[in-house]
Amino acid sequence: MSLSSIKSFRVDLDGPADAAFTRGELVSGRVLLEMRRETRVLSMKVQGRGVATAHWLENRGMNSVYNDYTSKISYFRKRQHLIRDNGELTVLAAGRHEFPFSFQLPEETLVTSFEGKHGSIRYWVKVKLHRPWATVRKIKKEFTVIEPIDINTPALLAPQAGTKDKMARAWYRNFGQVNVTAKIDRKGYTPGEVIPVFAEFENSTSRSIVPKAYITQTQTFIARGTMKQKRSVVATLCGDIVGAQTRETWHGRAIKIPPVGPSILQCRIIKVEYMLKVCVDVPGTSKLCLELPLVIGTIPLHPFGSRTSSVSSQYSVNLEWLRMAIPEQPEPPPEYSAVVSQEEAEQRNGASVPQPSAADDLSGILERPLQAFVQEFRFRPPPVYCEIDPNPQPLNIRPRCMTC
Repeated sequence: MSLSSIKSFRVDLDGPADAAFTRGELVSGRVLLEMRRETRVLSMKVQGRGVATAHWLENRGMNSVYNDYTSKISYFRKRQHLIRDNGELTVLAAGRHEFPFSFQLPEETLVTSFEGKHGSIRYWVKVKLHRPWATVRKIKKEFTVIEPIDINTPALLAPQAGTKDKMARAWYRNFGQVNVTAKIDRKGYTPGEVIPVFAEFENSTSRSIVPKAYITQTQTFIARGTMKQKRSVVATLCGDIVGAQTRETWHGRAIKIPPVGPSILQCRIIKVEYMLKVCVDVPGTSKLCLELPLVIGTIPLHPFGSRTSSVSSQYSVNLEWLRMAIPEQPEPPPEYSAVVSQEEAEQRNGASVPQPSAADDLSGILERPLQAFVQEFRFRPPPVYCEIDPNPQPLNIRPRCMTC
């Protein structure tokens, strides 16, 4: 059996191996083809693709019939001929051959590369080599695309706050109420940052409670009008016990964001969202959780103009914004089922659910909508310079001694 005429066939991209691209950038490289002997070629072309795919199977009933849920979105498709098929064969001599190529990513918004349980967002370069009376040889090289998310925008620099309460019950009797109030200084963060959590827990029951905070990630996959979700806890913070009829305050307890992927919010079939949950176990009832939305970005906070927390708070609780707690040693994150109630976990672990509207609550644990207080940025011009004091001191006030 004779050896193949192709000794090696690969594609290399220019730049570092871990390079990431963004919209509008140029993707370039070369196809390396080494022949053992003289070979006739019909054509060779390179194609760049970017595709989002959501896919899963569901078994309905006891039979073995599966329902296929699949949806795809193409973000770009570009093709370049390295050896054009003009009706004549091209003869490649034995030895090494290089074919450079390049194409530009679209200027429109792309979506960050992603790999999930029920879907993916992938970008790649594929090369096809056509020879007479031979199978088509194919090679594929994937590359990473990062869609920038700048957290230095008014929407992501706005403080997030909320409050929620729940009554502790047993055998139709009320044993007091638990109230949770929480606030963070902004909505947007980047991996590696520490989130100072300002919270107040008021325990009016006759039992002790333990407050905790979690950062959760929710992956949502949509196909044929049906939604599939995967939830996980990526970071956790455990507070001190709050005794009966007492109150506990967090003055900036720190929870660190691990190295996770950025939020994906612009794709119609795949979304990656993050949430900060401040929870307590209420005796005699399900878990009380207050949710504050997070956006994980790629462009970190600028050193100037970032203190949106200096804007006067609309919250009634005095939460000391400027006290930054020292980052604590993070605990291993628990399973997501430990964050929600048992009934909710069983419900969410079942089959896919119909895609809810924007007004529906996906968490299933909030009794009323989250009250978020978003500050509006208003930059006022500086006052006009004047040598006359607009607020002169009364004449009957004795001048203050500066050495006293």
